[in-house]
Amino acid sequence: MRDIRAAVAELQASGQTFALATVIDTDKSAPRDPGAAMAVGDSGEVVGSVSGGCVEGAVYEEALEAIRTGRPVRRTYGVSDEEAFSVGLTCGGTLHVFVEAVNRTTFPELESVLAAVDEHRPVAVATVVADPSGSGRVGRRRIVWPTRAEGDLGPTSGRLTDALDDDVRGMLAQGSTGLLRYGVDGQRRGDALEVFVQSFAPAPRMLVFGAIDFAAAVADLGSYLGYRVTVCDARPVFATSKRFPTADEVVVKWPHVFVDEIADQIDERTVVCVLTHDPKFDVPVIKAALATRAGYIGAMGSRRTHQDRLERLREAGVREEDLERLHSPIGLDLGARTPEETAVSIAAELVQARWGGSGRALRETSGRIHRDTRPLVPAGSGQLHR
Repeated sequence: MRDIRAAVAELQASGQTFALATVIDTDKSAPRDPGAAMAVGDSGEVVGSVSGGCVEGAVYEEALEAIRTGRPVRRTYGVSDEEAFSVGLTCGGTLHVFVEAVNRTTFPELESVLAAVDEHRPVAVATVVADPSGSGRVGRRRIVWPTRAEGDLGPTSGRLTDALDDDVRGMLAQGSTGLLRYGVDGQRRGDALEVFVQSFAPAPRMLVFGAIDFAAAVADLGSYLGYRVTVCDARPVFATSKRFPTADEVVVKWPHVFVDEIADQIDERTVVCVLTHDPKFDVPVIKAALATRAGYIGAMGSRRTHQDRLERLREAGVREEDLERLHSPIGLDLGARTPEETAVSIAAELVQARWGGSGRALRETSGRIHRDTRPLVPAGSGQLHR
């Protein structure tokens, strides 16, 4: 829903009833991940996608029916479905889709959820999508924030609510979206009742140091990949919003000073790209970045520059085990030369680091192309359906 939130906000503001179809689970090589969404207005207009085209027609009909009846439905499309060929899912995967009618009465918290996403505040929406007890909980939801929650799961759902709030906060902390399973009364060891949790964690940050042409290309791709991009340089003549129109912010400050100021905001999802290849800039900022929890720290430069940089970092007191975290020279070996090609090389390494790819050509590998995209929730919480 993050991708189509502007259209969803307009539909909600209009006061009409519309349908929201969401991928809640996938098997094998399904085309879209859990959380992919499609909205259908009461006049039939469509925005978003749940399959990249494979099952849109079938889901569209379910959406219109949900608008007409007000009843939510859970549907499965794929190789195990006798109608798989007729709906066009030829990629060998299976999609589980939840379709519901939405309006200001059925989802009064939607506006506050969309506002939180726009303002980079963490929030999760937990929706009951299967309940064999027949207690009418399907379609009920909880909106979970780090310190509070709202939403009624029904008169006999106290145990479920307590367990769910704890588990959803664990998923929200990881930015994880997926299915949780419980017993019909909220028992953590059960698996009959299914709750789909869609986490809207703030976008991960990309910190780009060095206001050069390579930085502009990296900022462009970083924004395209969903990062909240900051470009920082100590030289005000180069660090301008006009030169970096896709960056979320441009900061004029010594890079290492800026890192020290925001160190408590840098987490495991943060990407640091040091593109200055000038010792007076990159050694202090790399040392500062290595002292944070940043998940990726890369530095541009030739192999000679890299060796010189390592020696300077050692002289500055950086430990060998910390230097192992440094991706330098930055990027994958693509033969890149231009700023744009170099940005693709860096982006490729970021994707590889995030999902654990081999970095080799797919034709040279075997097995599943897409790795599991659903992180496990913390131990002791509800079962995350795999």
